[in-house]
Amino acid sequence: MASTAPLHYHLTHCFSISQCKDKEVLLQHGWTARPPPRYSFSRNRENSINLTTSVSRPIKAFSVDIPSYPLLQPPKVEEESDSELEPADPDFYRIGYARSMRAYGIEFKEGPDGFGVYAAKDVEPLRRARVVMEIPIELMLNISKKLPWMFFPDIIPLGHPIFDIINSTDPETDWDLRLACLLLFAFDCEDNFWQLYSDFLPSADECPSLLLATEEDLLELQDENLASTMRKQQLRALEFWEKNWHSGAPLKIKRLARDPEKFIWAVSMAQSRCINMQIRVGALTQDTNMLIPYADMLNHSFEPNCFFHWRFKDRMLEVMINAGQQIRKGEEMTVNYMSGQKNDMFMQRYGFSSPVNPWDVIRFSGNARIHLDSFLSVFNISGLPEEYCHNTGLLSKEGDAFVDGAVIAAARTLPTWSDGDLPPVPSIERKAVKELQEECQKMLAQFPTTSKKDLKILDSMPEATRTLDAAIKYRLHRKLLIEKVVQALEMYQERILF
Repeated sequence: MASTAPLHYHLTHCFSISQCKDKEVLLQHGWTARPPPRYSFSRNRENSINLTTSVSRPIKAFSVDIPSYPLLQPPKVEEESDSELEPADPDFYRIGYARSMRAYGIEFKEGPDGFGVYAAKDVEPLRRARVVMEIPIELMLNISKKLPWMFFPDIIPLGHPIFDIINSTDPETDWDLRLACLLLFAFDCEDNFWQLYSDFLPSADECPSLLLATEEDLLELQDENLASTMRKQQLRALEFWEKNWHSGAPLKIKRLARDPEKFIWAVSMAQSRCINMQIRVGALTQDTNMLIPYADMLNHSFEPNCFFHWRFKDRMLEVMINAGQQIRKGEEMTVNYMSGQKNDMFMQRYGFSSPVNPWDVIRFSGNARIHLDSFLSVFNISGLPEEYCHNTGLLSKEGDAFVDGAVIAAARTLPTWSDGDLPPVPSIERKAVKELQEECQKMLAQFPTTSKKDLKILDSMPEATRTLDAAIKYRLHRKLLIEKVVQALEMYQERILF
């Protein structure tokens, strides 16, 4: 996810509650236990995407019964009737606040696509980053990437067979299997925080992960390479379950995942909600795979307004607003999950894609090339290839709203040439544009459906499973990117001044 920076921020007026480890304390203050998450794998039920966000200041919550202990009472928030988003259940705040999780100036809200994190007030730009969320290590599930395994918190007792299962994994490739085992074990630990937090995780029919997709869903991707990759991942998770949850396995292991569907669901949670960071605990610094509650509710953006930072003195993960970032009340707080990755990687890991991914690629096979500097100047794109951005500060012409991540991707992926100060020849440049557009049209013709047809299919299937919905959107976004490149080339040749 987003890269971290060595920033330190001192918080003022931050309340701290001594940690209430036992469920008894929560019950004493009005919290009621909830059932564990659903693991239904009915393929005909509606799925709803949940890859979300979180961050902020004194958190606000919907009106609730006043608990006897005032520090456990989340502030109230006004209800927004004009939005599909609704305030998170007050228990979502309470179970974290009772264990010293803190958020400042944000609200957690739930909509058709799951949870998200939104600004509860206007945030004016400052020269330094500011904290909007703090999550202590005691709430996380952490496991080191390399041997010897280190767990934080150390919840696995000596001699428990789950450690032998984790120890059998490959340190280089099986990080998701290890984290899934740790998550399932936490669900089984009496009075563990994750027993409570699991109620707010997406169930199997609410998760878009392609690990949960049917063969029919994978065919709808219209991408055989991605479909083949996901079949291998599904088989890998199934074989791991069969190897370790066999008939002779002890009961304390069997009850963690009595069926393969539950284990594959846990792997999908590990893949889609894991944060990889280097943390320091005492004198020990190590790379870890982490499941971090509340922070895992932050959604992805290619232009994020927040990032993660490890505060080693307090063993805290901080969610921080970018320095100089201006955020308006109600705006979503986001982080960048993976930088420099194409849509197929986002689909493998998270189950979503974007038509404006600036890192997506179109592979051209012809010899046509356009003049790089001319293309960049026409769309006010500046910077080095790895840092391309739209320079909106320049005097702009009509149509500059056209520039987005897809046009940035075009600048990176189109075949180009540049020879010092040698200018392009207009006739040759127009010929190259035409050849590239023709190649793009051939790519579009290879798809079984058009982008318009995909849009109609999505509109006609409001109750499609989340995996099917994600698969159709993936192929749609691929076509929209190619179409945007065709449009960009057309605008390019129209705007060149010779």
